[in-house]
Amino acid sequence: MVHTKNAPEAIGPYSQGVQARGVIYLSGQIALDPETMELVGGAPEEQVQQSLKNLSAVAKAAGASLGDAVKITVYLTDLSVFSLVNEVMEEFFVKPYPARVAIGVSELPRGALVEIDAILVP
Repeated sequence: MVHTKNAPEAIGPYSQGVQARGVIYLSGQIALDPETMELVGGAPEEQVQQSLKNLSAVAKAAGASLGDAVKITVYLTDLSVFSLVNEVMEEFFVKPYPARVAIGVSELPRGALVEIDAILVP
């Protein structure tokens, strides 16, 4: 089990991350402030940034970084903000980029606009 106080506590019966056989699986992160557990930012790009900061904190707790990501999944309540996701992701990832899928969903926990999970291989 991977855990850090620098990312939001799990809001359900799951771990922030799990390491198994050298692979690190990071649970989905929404844009919660780790200290207040309140949703950050109303704008999609702010929520993408916070979600990635949260993922980065969990990756660090596992002894890795987002640079070790081989696959990420982005869940969006509005696929029209997909281009904003791309812009923000370029702040957190460098080439070669991880594999990725973006999925349109009707709703996310706490009214979030985005949720992102990742698989890392350090």
